Amino acid sequence: MILKILIVLYILLAIGLIIGLLINGVRPSKTLAWLLAIFTIPVGGILFYLMLGRNRRKKKLLALREQELVYPKRKVDPAYYQHSDKFKKLMHLVNTNCFFPPTPENQVSLLKDGKTTFDSIFKALEEAREFIHLQYYIFEEGELATKLLQLFKKKVKEGVVIRMIFDSIGSYSLSTYYISQLQKIGVELYPFLPFRFGRFLSSLNYRNHRKIIVIDGVTAFTGGINVSDKYLKGDGRLGMWHDMHLRVVGTAALQLDDIFRSDWFMVSQEALPLAFQDNSENPENGKLVQIVHSGPEHEFPTIEQAFLSIINEAETYVYITNPYIIPSQEILQALQIAGLSGVDIRLLISKKSDSRLVNWSVRSYWEALLKAGVRIFLFPEGFLHSKIMVSDNDISSVGTANIDARSFEYNYEVSALIYDTPFAKLLKQDFIEDCLNSVELDYQTHLKRPWTNKLYEGIARIFAPVL
Repeated sequence: MILKILIVLYILLAIGLIIGLLINGVRPSKTLAWLLAIFTIPVGGILFYLMLGRNRRKKKLLALREQELVYPKRKVDPAYYQHSDKFKKLMHLVNTNCFFPPTPENQVSLLKDGKTTFDSIFKALEEAREFIHLQYYIFEEGELATKLLQLFKKKVKEGVVIRMIFDSIGSYSLSTYYISQLQKIGVELYPFLPFRFGRFLSSLNYRNHRKIIVIDGVTAFTGGINVSDKYLKGDGRLGMWHDMHLRVVGTAALQLDDIFRSDWFMVSQEALPLAFQDNSENPENGKLVQIVHSGPEHEFPTIEQAFLSIINEAETYVYITNPYIIPSQEILQALQIAGLSGVDIRLLISKKSDSRLVNWSVRSYWEALLKAGVRIFLFPEGFLHSKIMVSDNDISSVGTANIDARSFEYNYEVSALIYDTPFAKLLKQDFIEDCLNSVELDYQTHLKRPWTNKLYEGIARIFAPVL
């Protein structure tokens, strides 16, 4: 009798989920995949869907945004769009989705790899006078974390307010002792969506993958580098981690601070007053920068749309560095169309990977890309973790987002768009130098790879929508 009741309840639950999928499903292929999982995998299909298939926080987060406690709307100056006719639509797209206009008069410094990045970060932290806002996906204990603890202790004594957010999954190794030490010296900190009884299924799938530091609302840092000693010393399996970061001084720092403050409201329910900035000392010939951010509460995949716009508008080239290129059908077709149209499309991917499943999923797209004329280079030394896009010597993107469904649909991400020719040329030159030290894939040779590789790729590709 009990078994029959459980079976009936299971069937009713499955029917309810199926009705919800049919009503709320956006992409037919994704809806079909979840329907097949529910029908063909007893119990496991439903559990998998409950953990990874539903956006259970979207309604709540949209309500918060309507209250303008999340991503406040800053005043838009239409004159900003006059800086670039080519990217006027992209600028308008980002502003419509994120409420962030392009901002002129920014100083932007490219920081390559860990030592350069953290030397610049610690120098800026030393100069903090009012507040330090810091959030990271991965915050690991070690040499860097110890140095930060000592610096924070000093700055708190000087009257600087320090607020910190860390992702509860990315920073799972962060000990309660280290957290208590931060709290003891006066650092205000919260984990992002920590595991709690009754909320496990609704929080597991949504991670804060952003890396942001804002100092006094004037200087900010963002990019791919986390707080981890592997950026200074490497690790035993992958070797040295290579990455890119940005230092931004100017009005774009306020946009990054808005993102931190909205995330702070999510984790603490404390609405911080917006920071304001005196831009009188900003250079007249600074760089035009626009911050684009995305998260599961957004109506549209904001960063994916920005990347699509850049690829579609490209006339000469698009160079992309990213360790996890598992493109959506839209991104895949855009790259193929651009490649077939004569645009020089190059992808720089780390030969080594920190996930075997992800690595096979990435490889499963190479044949389709190579066939369309896309050039793929494998970086052999260490682990290349940068998330870079540069096109036509006039636009660049440096940020946290990978080119995959997780970054576009489930994670909280951020990227800086830089509309500046000298900066784009700098990134292009660095990209070309890395390609010269890499191995280019040959299409005909790739076709002859073992059938077992093709099998692994096919199996891994099944998981692409959730990787």
